[in-house]
Amino acid sequence: MTESIEAREESWGPRTRMVRGGTRRSEFGETSEAMYLNSGFVYDSPETAAARFKGEDDGFIYSRYGNPTVAMFERRLALLDGAEACFATATGMAAVYTALMSMLRAGDHVVASKVLFGSCHYIISELLPRYGIATSFVDGADLDQWRAAMRPETKAVFFETPANPTTELIDVSAVAEITHDAGARVVLDNVFATPILQRSFELGADVVVYSATKHIDGQGRCMGGAILGTKAYYTDELMPLMRHTGPSLSPFNAWVMLKGLETLELRLWRMCDNTLDIARHLETVNSVERVLHPSLESHPQHDLCKRQMAHGGSVVSFVVPGGKDAAFRFLNALELIDISNNLGDAKTLITHPATTTHQRLKPEERAEIGIGDGMLRLSVGLEDTIDLKADLARGFAAL
Repeated sequence: MTESIEAREESWGPRTRMVRGGTRRSEFGETSEAMYLNSGFVYDSPETAAARFKGEDDGFIYSRYGNPTVAMFERRLALLDGAEACFATATGMAAVYTALMSMLRAGDHVVASKVLFGSCHYIISELLPRYGIATSFVDGADLDQWRAAMRPETKAVFFETPANPTTELIDVSAVAEITHDAGARVVLDNVFATPILQRSFELGADVVVYSATKHIDGQGRCMGGAILGTKAYYTDELMPLMRHTGPSLSPFNAWVMLKGLETLELRLWRMCDNTLDIARHLETVNSVERVLHPSLESHPQHDLCKRQMAHGGSVVSFVVPGGKDAAFRFLNALELIDISNNLGDAKTLITHPATTTHQRLKPEERAEIGIGDGMLRLSVGLEDTIDLKADLARGFAAL
């Protein structure tokens, strides 16, 4: 794209960016973005090929490095999130792992919050130490613990907010200030909030990662992820790793994600309204011990939610008495809500974190971060909430 087109895109509002950002039309003038399903590209001369491999020509080389459909998705998401550059990955976990490994070396140190998605916890606790990278876990809400954990060799901090599945919030601006004072960078997993609900770069994040499988697709169709940051980070650190290790997004999946971005805001706000309705309903149910959603006044970090988020999101967690047996009885009684470990979908989904997303953690580790055997995580979709409440009533009746 020419500089004038990029400048025009950056002047658009967020909704226009979601629908039109990054669009490249071929000579056929298609209205919907084209799918370029090819693996390679041809050159009009060996000189052109040589120039592209040297980085002197910005044309495409190989779809592992870049592809027109993928590039449209990357540009659109970067525009939406306020980032200079984006690299789309095959999955959300590929985004997390690639983002961290691109900036870390043996002898470095990473600080992470204790409450993480299970696979993220595995990367921090198991994989990084294999390569000589030291890691420390802190209570994400405790700023003193973040300060105390910083070392001269600390190069990055990693956390998600809201956290999965406890919906714990972390003060992004405060942690960013602590991190930057220590000479390190903030890598933020913004999957629960999306760019619609939380403006991570404005709050101080340096690198933001997403599982596009969640709200961006939002209809359970495709896997995908994304890493966003500065052009310097993309060019100097991210590009060398991704070119030679290949965690790239397929063109077909990128096309699906482009279509998902067009309706992201419309879907997400309806899901958020539904979620808050369900969360408030759950607070009235006698057989619920605790309800966790940042938009509820009862949430311990409700005030922080109001400061750094537009809404508490589409996920609510709640605790039923009786542990695993009771939770399973509840799940088995449902007729409408699907049991699935995915989230951010148009369909309402529910899972038991202790035996699914966080099953690899020891019971005492789960207890420390507030994931008990009676906790259920509910990702609320687009259905009528009266039907969702009726289905939840079936679960409560089974208790």
